[in-house]
Amino acid sequence: MRHKRGLRWAAIPIAALFVIVLAGCTQAQLHGFLPGFLADQPPTTNQTERIGGLWVSSWIVLLVVGVITWVLTIWAMIAYRRRRGQTGLPVQLRYNMPIEVFYTIVPLILVLGFFSFTARDQQVLEQRYAASDIDVKIEVLAKQWAWDFNYVNENVYSPTVQASAAKDAPRGTLVESQLPTLYLPVGAKVEVQLESRDVIHSFWVVDFLYKKDVLPGKTNYWSFSPTREGTYAGKCAELCGEYHSLMLFNVKVVSQTEYEAQIAKLKAAGNVGQLSVDYNRNQNLPGTSAPTPKEK
Repeated sequence: MRHKRGLRWAAIPIAALFVIVLAGCTQAQLHGFLPGFLADQPPTTNQTERIGGLWVSSWIVLLVVGVITWVLTIWAMIAYRRRRGQTGLPVQLRYNMPIEVFYTIVPLILVLGFFSFTARDQQVLEQRYAASDIDVKIEVLAKQWAWDFNYVNENVYSPTVQASAAKDAPRGTLVESQLPTLYLPVGAKVEVQLESRDVIHSFWVVDFLYKKDVLPGKTNYWSFSPTREGTYAGKCAELCGEYHSLMLFNVKVVSQTEYEAQIAKLKAAGNVGQLSVDYNRNQNLPGTSAPTPKEK
């Protein structure tokens, strides 16, 4: 009885210390030091909190499983070590049915749990906005090794960065001021339409904690709302050729006023209309035909 009471009194300060440590953690620490979280600031998008929660919860479960496994392994090493004077083999056991059932059921539960929570969150993350709810529609054209951005509703496009610009640059160098930059208004419902002109790419905004494959011959979509102003780095996350590492871009989340000013600036510069896949290198995909000389 005294033993149980002693354990109870020992658990109280440990629990209190645990609560105090968690209370002093920043948003980044509470979310596993993932990008996209800052103290006293909202997450970068309406999806970031869900993605961070899935990631941290998974690692907590895996850490608990790992600690239990380490403890059992070390205990077995100590408890069943060869003592002084012992010879021969230890007692050989053929099987232990309860343990074997346990080792089968627990991993199955873990796999099913990870799958169910991932499928639940993926269904929400992949849900597209209704066409009538979309505030900003962006078409992203990926190419070796750069990005083009069409602002569909405004019928303008960002200045094109030719793929040869990265290729002609000295190896390992890049002019950051010349990176393609996508402007988005904070709080708007955004749909990004992803197209590839050549090979498989991946559209990844690091602080948004999400990325979408850009596949030749297939259109992918991503719906989200940016919730914090700032400049966020983006990159291609799919090995797409020699200069894959230089396929970078920026996303600037700004106020509605700044966004409208940027659109007006693009129109004043003559960037009216939409860039297309006229230079698509995949002319032999199913359902396509070779372009005529005029189309080239």
